Amino acid sequence: MEFYENSQEPEVAVLVGVDFGTYNAEVSIDELEELARTAGAVVAAKIIQKRDKPDSATYIGSGRLQEVKEFAEANDIDLLIFDGELTPSQQRNIENETDVRVIDRTTLILDIFAARARSGEGKIQVELAQLKYSLPRLGGKGTELSRLGGGIGTRGPGESKLESDRRHIRRRIQSLEEELVEIAKRRENLRARRAKDGVETVAIVGYTNAGKSTLMNALTNAGVLAENKLFATLDPTSRALTLPDGRSVMLIDTVGLVRRLPHHLVEAFHSTLEEAANASVILNLCDASDPCCTEHLAITQQLLEALGCGSKPIISVLNKCDLCDGNFVLPSQGKFIMISAINGVGLDRLLASIQLALPLTRKKAEMLIPYTDGGLVNFIREDGVLIQEDYRPDGIYIKAVMDIRFLEKHKDYIIG
Repeated sequence: MEFYENSQEPEVAVLVGVDFGTYNAEVSIDELEELARTAGAVVAAKIIQKRDKPDSATYIGSGRLQEVKEFAEANDIDLLIFDGELTPSQQRNIENETDVRVIDRTTLILDIFAARARSGEGKIQVELAQLKYSLPRLGGKGTELSRLGGGIGTRGPGESKLESDRRHIRRRIQSLEEELVEIAKRRENLRARRAKDGVETVAIVGYTNAGKSTLMNALTNAGVLAENKLFATLDPTSRALTLPDGRSVMLIDTVGLVRRLPHHLVEAFHSTLEEAANASVILNLCDASDPCCTEHLAITQQLLEALGCGSKPIISVLNKCDLCDGNFVLPSQGKFIMISAINGVGLDRLLASIQLALPLTRKKAEMLIPYTDGGLVNFIREDGVLIQEDYRPDGIYIKAVMDIRFLEKHKDYIIG
């Protein structure tokens, strides 16, 4: 599947990882390959070296670096992408030795985010994260930057900002942070208004490419971009969702997660992730057809706990069950729902589970409303779920699911 979207020729890249024994290096570099393809690169080779710790000068050691250099020269390689976070000196040493442009995992993800951000807030967050990450890497990079030109890892703030002096970048960082503070205030006011109006929120969180946008579209006809790409959706989307009992909740689609998400991104997109932290119910969505399904659920769960969401109702949702052959491991604990968002399978069960997880705000009741107060019936039709309506000599008999506050206000009319 081709992910390249630009008109220029794709860059040819070599992926370099180091297995320290602390995580599955092969799975991680496979994910890095997907990230590289999403950014527009063609991956020529993947290299993994086993080490106890990274080499302080070149990350992978001089011997393996020489092999990488020889391969790059023989195959006209444009880019080396390291599956880790390089120090400024490591990046310079590798570039000087191989004469090939070098970026790391964090730079690659930031680059994808820069290409995908659409909202003003998203663009500000990306630029802020890139500038903070670039600031300690500015020392001695003037000549290197001048020869790098464009390409993956240089989008967003751009070459001109990276060549600016530190004082200018710090001023820019301060300005962006002030803008985000104002945006955060507006977001908090919006949340407060929702709470005052009694609007419950349901947040979809989970691994990137798990089908969050597809689920959003299936439940609300939101028309959100849904593609088989990592980080296809970057900016959060909110849409109204009507539950079977007539309640209307706000469904929020959040940015996708990846393994070892750089802390720069967690910090930059904290306001976006706060939508999950403030939600009434959280849907932890994962791709059931992915061999790492249970690991993805655990990664998301850990982030949710870090955001202080451990006590909230969390429903594990296993999407893409239509692609499973039945040979996958179900979560060992907690509640989970099997669905296929693209085919609509299991969505009724999911809606019922959301309804049960939400705080009780509606009840089924029978009322006998006097004809003098008949306008209440229209309100029930619009705001509740009308089950039965009869016109009797002594009033209008109503059987419906209604808001608890409405029932409390008109409790004199309740007959059952």
